[in-house]
Amino acid sequence: MQVFAKFSLLSLAVLGLNADAQTLFIKANGYTLNSKNQLQRFDAMLIDEAGKVVATGDQKQLEKKFANVKHVDLAGKTVLPGLIDAHGHIFSLGQAESQLGLRNTLNLAEAQTAIAQYAAKFPQQQWILGGEWNQAIWKLGRFPIAQEIDAVLADRPVWLRRVDGHAGWANSKAMQLAGINKETADPVGGKVERDANGQATGIFVDSAMHLIERVIPAKNDAEQRLALDAALKQMRSVGLTSVHDAGVDAQADALFREYANKHSLTTRVYGMISGVDQFFDSVSKQGPLLGMADDRYALRAVKLYSDGALGSRGAALLAPYSDAPHTKGLLFSADKDMQAMVQKAAARGYQVNVHAIGDAGNRQVIESLATIPKAQDASVLRHRIEHAQVLELSDIPRVAKLKIIPSMQPTHATSDMNMAEDRVGKQRIKGAYAWRTFLKQGSTIPCGSDFPIESPNPFWGIYAAVSRQNFEQKPVNGWYPEQAMTVKEAFRCFTLDAAYAGHQEKILGSLERGKWADFIVIDQDIFKVPVKDLYKTQVLQTWLAGQEVYRK
Repeated sequence: MQVFAKFSLLSLAVLGLNADAQTLFIKANGYTLNSKNQLQRFDAMLIDEAGKVVATGDQKQLEKKFANVKHVDLAGKTVLPGLIDAHGHIFSLGQAESQLGLRNTLNLAEAQTAIAQYAAKFPQQQWILGGEWNQAIWKLGRFPIAQEIDAVLADRPVWLRRVDGHAGWANSKAMQLAGINKETADPVGGKVERDANGQATGIFVDSAMHLIERVIPAKNDAEQRLALDAALKQMRSVGLTSVHDAGVDAQADALFREYANKHSLTTRVYGMISGVDQFFDSVSKQGPLLGMADDRYALRAVKLYSDGALGSRGAALLAPYSDAPHTKGLLFSADKDMQAMVQKAAARGYQVNVHAIGDAGNRQVIESLATIPKAQDASVLRHRIEHAQVLELSDIPRVAKLKIIPSMQPTHATSDMNMAEDRVGKQRIKGAYAWRTFLKQGSTIPCGSDFPIESPNPFWGIYAAVSRQNFEQKPVNGWYPEQAMTVKEAFRCFTLDAAYAGHQEKILGSLERGKWADFIVIDQDIFKVPVKDLYKTQVLQTWLAGQEVYRK
């Protein structure tokens, strides 16, 4: 056992804690980071009756100092701070479990079979919903069309979102119910794909998706509760003790508050309000919710969108797509409108987190955040670019200069590597998924998954960040391996850096004295196993505030 930091072995008697109510976790192969970015080892951890860490350190010394406390034997298993996903969609994750998933289909024919089988299995469903299709995996060379759903299901409406969530595929019945015809105009920030005759093909990109989704019946309260319960079950099973929810509406906010007060939130939620419209105007009268119910829920950020996604060519680029010279993608808002939105949110004390994928979208966000007065700028409110996926190389240093946080999702790189360079070419790819470039300039990178677009499993994210490979270890040396993270850096981006990006680094992200005892027990030592095995890590136990919420 190595020497531990001084905080671990403080004279604990002065804290005046009730020893009978404390718990000493022993025989741990424990790791945590501290604020100085030092990786500390421990084999014992003392937790108080409130569920906070009192000390981590040497088992013999802690047992000697605390002879009459309850013991929990961890049998030499590896212990880490609970992992934090800095960008997910909780209700969408829960809903995805009961919807049609096409992620594993290898071609259009397999997708058609899956649609037909799902419809037969659930004859009571008025709408067939789901998605996760990817025409790049199918090697289709184009988007699918409505008639290709009609061929297997024509009498019920079908709406299937693309894997990135930024395009949708409808059948003819869905378009009929939505009133789509040749005269239907493209909305601002969206595109209706059309054939040579101007007829809608069934593909709706970005804001055009609302043309279909506005006629889909809204989820009722019971359905939302089922979705939240399903998402919580999945999140705690993969070791997520906190998630930043990238788009909270009034219905979600009410449920999060209710669950938090009942201590039913087995994963902490850091909420981002969807936009600055009616719900924001209402809830912001009380100001940002910094935390409630023992920090189980916070609502202190706003989520905005600059552009779409790369796979659907909705991401806004400064120059045309390399594989589609007729388009540069779409900005969702004019510059002045984006500036007005970020200024409105920041003026009320909210962190502003803006989705930006393309280099034009990222530039718009950088320039918009630069207009915020100093008292509310990124150095104070920690404003973020969500994804920061493709940036003009000259714009990357501006992110650091303005103290903007690039919130990134490692698995996006390994999912997109089959098409990203086709989209942007060999020069622009140098500023894409550029984790090492950001780290080198001192940027803090909180990591997430963007679930359910990607798996919520944070060990898949750690593996992608370190290897830049798929699970078959391809490409052999990793995709642009010079941008990879170390295991320690990837671990930090899912712990302390994610906590910092939510203004929560003083209460979450590490197992240090005074912080919540959110931790996980896993089946292998991620700092010792081969990189190729990182994604195989299994969570055996998940603890929130010193209470076990999951056991495998």
